Amino acid sequence: MAQALRAGGHAVIATFALDGPPKCSGLEVLRYSPSALAEALGGGFELLRSAERTHTTPAGRDQRFTYALFRKLAV
Repeated sequence: MAQALRAGGHAVIATFALDGPPKCSGLEVLRYSPSALAEALGGGFELLRSAERTHTTPAGRDQRFTYALFRKLAV
């Protein structure tokens, strides 16, 4: 993403929230808060907005997600 996105460009990332499930479809997942996601991206991105939402799966289970909007900083 750091190479593909121009300075000033935006990216939306969705991931499992901290209180999301430990597994999805039998696979272990990583879970992030907005600040942990920003830290994982490094200093080249600014966190503009974030939200957490609950998604109900077709099986009727609730899963928490984190959505974050980032802007790539000029180098």
